[in-house]
Amino acid sequence: MSTFNEYSDKFETIRMTRTDGVLEMHFHTHGEPLVWNLTAHREFEQAFLDVGRDRDNEVVIMTGTGDAFSGPAIAPGMHQNRNSMTPTVYDPIYWEAKHLLINLLNIEAPVISVINGPAVRHAEIPLLGDIVLASDTATIQDTAHFQGGMVPGDGMHLIMPLLMGRARGHYFLLTGQSIPASAALEMGLVNEVLPSAELLPRARELARLMLKQPRLVRRYTRTCLNQELKARLHDVLGYGLALEGIARMREVAA
Repeated sequence: MSTFNEYSDKFETIRMTRTDGVLEMHFHTHGEPLVWNLTAHREFEQAFLDVGRDRDNEVVIMTGTGDAFSGPAIAPGMHQNRNSMTPTVYDPIYWEAKHLLINLLNIEAPVISVINGPAVRHAEIPLLGDIVLASDTATIQDTAHFQGGMVPGDGMHLIMPLLMGRARGHYFLLTGQSIPASAALEMGLVNEVLPSAELLPRARELARLMLKQPRLVRRYTRTCLNQELKARLHDVLGYGLALEGIARMREVAA
């Protein structure tokens, strides 16, 4: 088991607070909007593990910082000139990515996501919340994978078609489509769209509503609702990550 004091201050990219069992995770880079990088990749895997192992977390709220949830956008084709991976370099990235989303789904406390602005890198993370709130300025996009020159094998290949439907999910991944909050609401990707100033108060209100239910009802409902997705990720996540890595391996002259 983990305790809040053990992990709450050990991450560079996540600021945590907890009040009456409601844990808030604020993703950031030096107090500004999150810049996705290998540090965040490593820390999110560990943070979700620690949070899930702390049974004093009754409800979890995940949000970004400032006017964006995650970024920056990757320019089209940026990764095409960076195919210098080797198996040794890729292995820790592969290992972390295999566990990151599973660790998130292993959190038994209900999770409320607050998309406070554009989520153009790893939007699948907030979309895996049980309840998803979005700012009216939010957009959802995958700039880092296919359009950036990489295979979307780290969960996006399953999660987006599952949430959006196959045709829309494939179109989203292959074209780099940017989905505004209003359209995300219509598609069922998010549950509510609100002005930015109202997002956290609404998330905290929903958390208090959940706290009215018995503890085991909350935990087992979260577990029950996410078991099928977790099983499917176990089946396909490693394979997708392997393909993503192979496509980035450098060519070796004969």
